[in-house]
Amino acid sequence: MIMKKTLYTIGYSHFSLSEFINVLKMHNVNAISDVRSVPYSKYKPDFNKNVLERELKEQGIEYVFMGDYCGAKIKDPNCYVGQRVDYSLVANSDVFKIGIQRIIKGLEKFSIALMCAEKDPIRCHRMILVSKNIKIEHSDIFHIGSKGYLEENLFAEKRLMTLFGLDEPNFLFSEKERVEEAYKKQAMNISFEKEKIGIL
Repeated sequence: MIMKKTLYTIGYSHFSLSEFINVLKMHNVNAISDVRSVPYSKYKPDFNKNVLERELKEQGIEYVFMGDYCGAKIKDPNCYVGQRVDYSLVANSDVFKIGIQRIIKGLEKFSIALMCAEKDPIRCHRMILVSKNIKIEHSDIFHIGSKGYLEENLFAEKRLMTLFGLDEPNFLFSEKERVEEAYKKQAMNISFEKEKIGIL
């Protein structure tokens, strides 16, 4: 029998560092995959890479920076349509695929949480881009929210569909097609533009 692997995601913006660590321990997360493009926080310096990595290590939690593979601020000009990042192009890029495979491989040994700053997963690339492309067989995805509550990815997707009025059954489009459309629309809302990340 093949055991299911569980992947978590978490946004740190509404946690203190101690709360963040306690929530990880609550869910037996023992590895963080940091998918921020820039692993530093002006407003929460405790979550700067050097500080966070040290504090997590002291608590027995592995830290891996994955922003060069799975970050939202893509530098590859081939991943743009006009001035905006196109997540479908990112998902098909070699660098991103390497990052995804590293995370999937890591799930064989660790209980991993993808980490970014944004509180709500449906407003963050960790769900709209990264975990969307880690929907592998025998895996479950949960998003860790405030006070440590868990939201199953299926319910997050339903909130995403509701956001765009795509939650009602439609004889023209299957639920899978409506979910994909919701992801596409939200990707357009949250993806970065070239001038905002210094690509001209």
